[in-house]
Amino acid sequence: MTKASSNNASLAIAVIGGGKMGAALVKGVIHAGVTTAKKIWVAEPADVARTALAKDTGVNVTADNAAAAKNARVVILAVKPDVVPAALAQIKPVFTREHVLLSIAAGVTLAKLEAALPAGARVIRAMPNTPALVGAGAAGFALGSTSTAADAALAQKILGSVGVAFQLPEKLLDAVTGLSGSGPAYIYMVIESLSDGGVAMGLPRDVATRLAAQTVLGAAKMVLETGLHPGVLKDQVTSPGGTTIEGIHALESGSLRATFMRAVKAATEKSKLLGSK
Repeated sequence: MTKASSNNASLAIAVIGGGKMGAALVKGVIHAGVTTAKKIWVAEPADVARTALAKDTGVNVTADNAAAAKNARVVILAVKPDVVPAALAQIKPVFTREHVLLSIAAGVTLAKLEAALPAGARVIRAMPNTPALVGAGAAGFALGSTSTAADAALAQKILGSVGVAFQLPEKLLDAVTGLSGSGPAYIYMVIESLSDGGVAMGLPRDVATRLAAQTVLGAAKMVLETGLHPGVLKDQVTSPGGTTIEGIHALESGSLRATFMRAVKAATEKSKLLGSK
């Protein structure tokens, strides 16, 4: 665990919404030393979830969104999009120039966030994904009109505590949604399909699934840790006249790459549509 600096240790964070993503960020910032449990307030309406999170992490909990925000400098908005207007209305009276809002509510634009808070409010919109729950998330984030470089660094630190994060123009967050936001579902289907193939060839289901999942994990680590282009790594596995090229030919016959590209495009367009409503 990284030891928090005295500056980080004084950072007060409020999390509005103690669901899976909110809880993941809470655990991530504590583990990374971004701040301490005593400096975190989580507002969660469900008694069971609130009690469990307090017991599990040692953070302060409340059912009052405004009370949580009032105690913090950074407010992480981790609620479903349809709950956002009510949540922002509740924290608006206590939201000051000292606050910064980091929203992970899907499809809620910076303009909508800014309009719901006092004039000049500093806001950041982020799109994380569910592997943040296991510390392997991938996120993009965009700054609002009055947010600062220091705010960007803070968002990078918070989102980076549960994976990797990239600052981007807001117009590209829909593409982040289509790629890494929805992407885990695509890869789960890849793992399931590889496992099915293994079972079809006689492997036990549990062994096939573990082999498939570990293969995806290992391939991803090779890309990230070697820095080599995926095509180069693919060629390193592909011997002339060997088994791998036969498998690749079968995949290309099914338009694998074009299908994945269409999936990212379709999810991106859907994200744009939802954000326009």
